[in-house]
Amino acid sequence: MIKAMVVTGALVMVASAAAAQSMPRSTDMTCAQVARLVEQKGAVVIATSPTLYDRYVRDLSFCEYDMQLKPEWVPTRDKAQCFIGYTCFEPSRGGGRSGD
Repeated sequence: MIKAMVVTGALVMVASAAAAQSMPRSTDMTCAQVARLVEQKGAVVIATSPTLYDRYVRDLSFCEYDMQLKPEWVPTRDKAQCFIGYTCFEPSRGGGRSGD
């Protein structure tokens, strides 16, 4: 039983590490590449630093029905601030992002 729990825990850690490695990083791409990625995928999670990431969307159709759009600029390889699309937020929460 304990051996199975250890193996399961190890598999979860490996899967989490693999998922983190596959997340695109805005600072590894040009502004045009990041903007194109959001445009093509419609919604994508992008890391903007080693410890920060968010979900960016092309338009309101990728948000839940009661949400609104907030324009987002992120750092890229060639620009300090690049408009890449939007994030979804609940207007009732105030600051434009969950947690604000």
